[in-house]
Amino acid sequence: MPMYPGVSSLSNLPLGLLNAAQGHPMLVELKNGETLNGHLVMCDTWMNLTLKEVVQTSPEGDKFVKIPEVYVKGNNIKYLRVPDDIIDVVKENQQNQQGGFRGGRGGSRGDHGGRGGDRGRGRGQGRGGRGRGNRGGGGGGGGGGGGQ
Repeated sequence: MPMYPGVSSLSNLPLGLLNAAQGHPMLVELKNGETLNGHLVMCDTWMNLTLKEVVQTSPEGDKFVKIPEVYVKGNNIKYLRVPDDIIDVVKENQQNQQGGFRGGRGGSRGDHGGRGGDRGRGRGQGRGGRGRGNRGGGGGGGGGGGGQ
């Protein structure tokens, strides 16, 4: 049961959101109180960001510096604000990705049919003795007589 309606999986939401926001403007607040307003160029799996056309604002809000490009380590980020339309795009993408796997009970899982399919055939031939017909001497362990 999803915690938030309309958002099915939160495990990949933050990075998925940042990947979708590439090229769009965003606000980044750092743990030291500074804010950065710029366009997201790149993000990685550790949420390190590269922003371009950045306006850096001091924690007090009284100093502004324009910077062409900034690299921000993910562990310094306190808060991110992305445009609302990016959130809608991510929701649509998640629904489209899951759309192919949904519908009905079970769905297609390879060529296993019904309940269990080929279950239990991992070692040897399943039912019967050892291999094909116990040809090689010694009374195997069950079932299969001569060759088939």
